[in-house]
This record gives sequence, C-alpha cells and structure tokens, in this order.
Amino acid sequence: MSILFISDLHLHQSRPQITRAFFHFLHTQATQAKALYILGDFFDAWIGDDDDAELPQQVADELFALNQQGVAIYFQHGNRDFLLGEGYATKAGMALISESTIIDLYGTPTLLLHGDTLCTADKDYQQFRSMVRSPQWQQQILSQPLAARRALAKQLRDKSQSMNSMKAEDIMDVTPDEVVTQMAQANVTRLIHGHTHRPARHALSINGAPAERIVLGDWHSHGWCIKASIDNCELISWPIE
Repeated sequence: MSILFISDLHLHQSRPQITRAFFHFLHTQATQAKALYILGDFFDAWIGDDDDAELPQQVADELFALNQQGVAIYFQHGNRDFLLGEGYATKAGMALISESTIIDLYGTPTLLLHGDTLCTADKDYQQFRSMVRSPQWQQQILSQPLAARRALAKQLRDKSQSMNSMKAEDIMDVTPDEVVTQMAQANVTRLIHGHTHRPARHALSINGAPAERIVLGDWHSHGWCIKASIDNCELISWPIE
C-alpha cells in the first residue's frame, strides 16, 4: 500500500471546484492508501475549531469517513491554518504532527515540513510568523467572536496577497543554505514540503551523501500529491475540472 502527501489546497467556499476535486481524491486514490499526510495550508484560513461554517464540517465528515476505512491521516500546520487544533483534528479523524517531523518512509528517513521555515530571506514574513505562532497571540485571537475572527482572516489574506505581489521571486522561494542546514540537522536524505507552490524534484548533497527535496504543488488548476511505495516515490499531478 502507498503513503500519500498533499499540501496547499487552500480550501475556501469561493473555490468549490477544489473541494470537489479533493473529495474525489479521497474517494479514489486515498482509499487505496495506508496513510495520508496533509502538510499545511489545507484551508485558506482557519479561524478556530468552533467555526460553524459548512465547509469545515463537510471536510471533517469526509476525512473521518476515510479514517474509518483504515487510512491513517496526519495533519501538519501551514501558515494559513496554524490555529487548527485537537478538537477539529479529532472530529476529522486526524492526528496532529509537529511542524518538523521525521518519518521512516519505506526505509528512507524523510523530513516533513510545510516549507515556510525554509524561506528565511523573507524577513517580514518570518517576523510575522514568530508573532502569530506565540501562544499569547493565538489565545487573544481565539477569544474574539467568530465574526471578528472572520474579518481578521480576510484582512490577513488581503494583506498577504498585496505584500507577496511586491516581493522578488527569489525571496518567495526557499533559501538553499537553510534547506541543507535543516536536512543535515535532521540527519535525513529526503525532504518533502509545500508552501512555495513550485512543484519539483531537486537533487542535492547532504553531508556528502546524495539527497533529494521534493516540493508539492498547490491545488489551483491541478491537483498534486506525492505517492510513496516500497518501490517508488512519485510526484503526481492531474487537471482539476
């Protein structure tokens, strides 16, 4: 059986075609898998586990049904859904994993990241990330009414889009030295991440050994996943209708 990895679906009520494509993926490819890893930015924004909107409930129901079929589901926070907590994870049949997780992927130690911690050249974002990941900031936000949190989420999305449009392309991508540093510290020869929306396979060297960085794509015009088995590790895409 295979192990699947996805990231950067950015599920939102304004993009129903992506939700439909994801549900189709669950009903077809994912049912044949041993495990599914969701590596962040699964939702375009997350305002708290108490969100009563229809989309999060539908997604939770679909994921829980998959888990009940025997597929283990793991969730890693991204920069858009870092507030997703144990309450929603339990409802969706998912296990939360840390922002830097090492797994044994059919004999190959593999580091899993969302990918934003690799973009160290983006100083403004790293400062913002440090602020919003603090327990104090999160507690302050989650104590606000749902309506206020929805307004804040929209404000942050709009600000992010505006700022990103003015940043140089290399700033938006990973810092190569940081990739090597994190892989070396983790003592791995394979890294899987998303975040940059630049799907590719990159060969590199870690401590003198051949290594690889595999980048997942975002679900915009295509769906993307990594399908790993005992014999192979594929980066796969397909068109979204």
